[in-house]
Amino acid sequence: MSKDPNPDQGWYYNTRTHQVEHLERSRSVDLLGPYPDEATARRALDIAKERTRQADAADAKWNDD
Repeated sequence: MSKDPNPDQGWYYNTRTHQVEHLERSRSVDLLGPYPDEATARRALDIAKERTRQADAADAKWNDD
């Protein structure tokens, strides 16, 4: 965990531990975020899956054009 004297106020989801982190955070390579609040950070994997689905659909549409 970082001991930053001026921590980012965002909320993060740790993909390694499956925990939500705020203020003191693990390595950035393990984090998704920042999110505006804890509840949104808890949904990080669902949000990422939906964004990936949307990007894949946009790529497919672009390839069809």
